[in-house]
Amino acid sequence: MTDEKTIDLSVGKNVEEKKEEKQGLFHRHCKNCEKVEVECAEYKAGWQRALADYKNLQNEVEKRRGEWAQMSEMQVLEDFLPVYENFKKALGMEHGTLNIEQENWRKGIEHIMKQFGDVLRAHGLEEIKTVGEQLDLKFHEAVGEEVVEGIEVGKIVKEVETGYVMGERVVKAAKVIVAK
Repeated sequence: MTDEKTIDLSVGKNVEEKKEEKQGLFHRHCKNCEKVEVECAEYKAGWQRALADYKNLQNEVEKRRGEWAQMSEMQVLEDFLPVYENFKKALGMEHGTLNIEQENWRKGIEHIMKQFGDVLRAHGLEEIKTVGEQLDLKFHEAVGEEVVEGIEVGKIVKEVETGYVMGERVVKAAKVIVAK
């Protein structure tokens, strides 16, 4: 029986040695292994940086496209502002007494102007608040001063031209007269 155990142990030993030999082929270290590993790490890091740069570029391009679209829309709206302003001026003028036909015509024009204003607001264009507000050079341009009793210096007392903002951007500064 001892012979059988000895044979089994020697066979088991041989099998283990063969396994280690085979594994040794795949787990051997090359002479320049550290250098190769460093190069691999550098290539991987470079690839990761390039990938991150590419993603950042995609985000930047998308952001710029949005800005260009907004600037294009703003340019079109700026072109329509003088027309809207002239509508407001024309309707703000006193025309004396009007007959029924003239009054109906005036109401129709007022409706068109209201629709025009609604379209401008739907595209994000808002009028800048003026009368009663404190002068803010970011939104207002002072074109004159008036002495007004009981009103704080720097308060806006009159609007000369309406100003507009679109989001955070001032499209046209409001021209105002301030208390002196």
